[in-house]
Amino acid sequence: MKMKVGIPTLGNSGLDEIVSPHLGRAPTFTVVNVETGEVSVVPNTSRHAGGRGNAPEQLAENGVQVVLCSGLGSRAIEMFEQFGIKVFVGAEGTVREALEKWMSGELREATDRDACEQHRHTVPRRRG
Repeated sequence: MKMKVGIPTLGNSGLDEIVSPHLGRAPTFTVVNVETGEVSVVPNTSRHAGGRGNAPEQLAENGVQVVLCSGLGSRAIEMFEQFGIKVFVGAEGTVREALEKWMSGELREATDRDACEQHRHTVPRRRG
């Protein structure tokens, strides 16, 4: 089995591209087969980018088994779990740097506690 890693990115420069700080709104996803070294760049066509579906669905359709990202919301974490995709947070810099950090164990697997603050939904308090 070939291990494919997906990373939300800002453009089309492959391993030298910058990791996007926003998974769902990233313009592209860079997909790296860590066994063969093959790199492909996939345009983000998910709902957050003006298209259809969700980023987890799109990455699953591209055979991704692991996602490396800066952070993400709790709903996205749940969706990735449904597709059997493991997510690691703390990725930054270039795709190459994120891969190196993941391979050396410097990124941690995402849990609901890692959900981006801007993605957390709070229930307004009742007055009175």
